[in-house]
Amino acid sequence: MQRAVDCLVNVDLGDQQQPEWMVRVKEDYFKGGASFLSSPELPELLEEMDAHGVERAIVLSKLGSEGDRGLRYATERPDRLALGVGGVNLLRPVKSLRRLEAFVRDHPVAYVTVGPSFWGDGMYPPSDAVYYPLYTQCCQLDLALCLNTGIPGPPIPGEAQNPMHLDRVCVRFPELRLCMIHGADPWWDVAIRLMLKYKNLRLMTSAWSPKRLPQALLHYLSTRGRDRILFASDYPVLSFERCLGEARKLELAPEVLDAWLQGNAEAFFFPGAKDATPR
Repeated sequence: MQRAVDCLVNVDLGDQQQPEWMVRVKEDYFKGGASFLSSPELPELLEEMDAHGVERAIVLSKLGSEGDRGLRYATERPDRLALGVGGVNLLRPVKSLRRLEAFVRDHPVAYVTVGPSFWGDGMYPPSDAVYYPLYTQCCQLDLALCLNTGIPGPPIPGEAQNPMHLDRVCVRFPELRLCMIHGADPWWDVAIRLMLKYKNLRLMTSAWSPKRLPQALLHYLSTRGRDRILFASDYPVLSFERCLGEARKLELAPEVLDAWLQGNAEAFFFPGAKDATPR
């Protein structure tokens, strides 16, 4: 079985009171079942990972969250789990970025994440100066940053997630390891063009059924973008079984599949680490 690194896994969706728009996404957009908003226990998560060839997963966490399940799991199994961290206050950044620096120092963090449409009423695209302290901090810490791109599933404003907003960011911060997450629909061609233009930019296929990925992206993955596309499921929104099963059925060369499912994540999120051991 082809091994994989799943770059975006949720473990606490069942711990939170979900907003109405999240319930609508579950029922109307994904047609999700009971597992969609579940919180797996650690043994269950590891069992599913083992069953489907997931050697490592990056689980989401949030700064300042009491009893954070992702942090607890990654602390217990840093050999299998790393952290993607959200919750940075971009409008009052100094205290929040100090907390982030301490958190990164003490825990196995792979990246920081921000969803431009999911805060500030979608009024702050990534080109806005409110992001610049975070960009600078990530460069100083050599920490990857993941930003949602594409129109979001929930009925919230989506223009802030047009990948074209990353053009100026990549110009100003060429040292920043930057990854678009949750695809880039309907701006796939823009995302691909930006990746051709900027060496520090990647795209993660989280929350996308592999069989639904556009042919333009698969062509790019198989040619000039072999080292640019990273695999993720957005589990449990989409299951390991579905995403990896569909990915392995695509007509991709073995070396292309290996890069997408594992090699690109190891190189991008864990640079210089032997056997992709989290920092």
